[in-house]
Amino acid sequence: QIQLVESGGGLVQAGGSLRLSCAASGRTRSTYAVGWFRQAPGKEREFVAAISWSGGNTRYTDSVMGRFTISKDNAKNTVYLQMNSLKPEDTAVYYCAARPWGLSAGVDAYDYWGQGTQVTVSS
Repeated sequence: QIQLVESGGGLVQAGGSLRLSCAASGRTRSTYAVGWFRQAPGKEREFVAAISWSGGNTRYTDSVMGRFTISKDNAKNTVYLQMNSLKPEDTAVYYCAARPWGLSAGVDAYDYWGQGTQVTVSS
């Protein structure tokens, strides 16, 4: 029903910034929330941030609080993740995901996933 494509990943030095984009297509007129997750090699996929359909509600994991900002542009069917003060431990493949209605921090709560984009933070 919904297709998601991430972009904006790359290599950045510690302390730098990067903005990821998640473009949605398909049945985008339906109400849904979008979350960002990340996965490092050998580790489980973990929650990063999520935003409601209206953009009025957001949630962040403690490790990125104050450094990352999630935002949404419904007219463009795009969700963004602005990442500032990046640390080497932020290195991972970042995925966006969508689910109907309200936001969630649970991996299993999301129905649609993008292919991921690599973020590498050097020290």
